[in-house]
Amino acid sequence: MTPQVPSVLAEMAQLLVRNSAPDVAPGERANALTLAAAVLGVAAEVWDAAAENLVQENRALAALLDDAAGEASLRLSALRAENARLRSLLIAAHAAAEEAGDTAREEAIWAELIASTERRKLSISPS
Repeated sequence: MTPQVPSVLAEMAQLLVRNSAPDVAPGERANALTLAAAVLGVAAEVWDAAAENLVQENRALAALLDDAAGEASLRLSALRAENARLRSLLIAAHAAAEEAGDTAREEAIWAELIASTERRKLSISPS
């Protein structure tokens, strides 16, 4: 499971509150605040790219599956729901392709899964 940005931000807020207490050791405070800064930077990057990544992925999956449903909304919750629906269909299509021995279809599905992973890479991801 991938944590969503709002839950990460809530956790970071609690971390900052805990570390604002005067009795927190300076080393502990420095470590916690450095970690919080790094996580907030990643959260900002993920948040900024979320809609774009989901739209691209949903369009690619819909094309791969010959699914005519489109983006009714660009809200992240709607895009995620559509992504989950399309991924469920993709699993069934992949199983059917494997069962039928349709290697071209399997290769197309794997190519999109690889592309999806590449789209989601962060600036801190290994090359």
